[in-house]
Amino acid sequence: MLNTTDTVSRDKLVADFKVVIADAEELLKLTTGQAGEKLTDVRTRLSDRLVTAKDRIADAEFAVREQTKKVAFATDDYVHKNPWQSVGAAAGLAFLLGLLAGRR
Repeated sequence: MLNTTDTVSRDKLVADFKVVIADAEELLKLTTGQAGEKLTDVRTRLSDRLVTAKDRIADAEFAVREQTKKVAFATDDYVHKNPWQSVGAAAGLAFLLGLLAGRR
């Protein structure tokens, strides 16, 4: 099962990749007027790689969303099947957080 830290890390990674892709696209736009065989070759390769990266990011986002939905449904199902255990766990967690907050 996916934990919260993994989800947050994946979300951060996806956000970081989106920034890199946006910067690379801006660089491509800025160098459009530049001439030269090597520069044209680099722009072509970068453009192809950006398309691939966008597709992979979209796939990663979809996977994270689907996994998050599965975890949410499993949690909802557990809470509905075990309401008193869920209330007890939430109360215990709230008590521990209260103790920790009171010590500061």
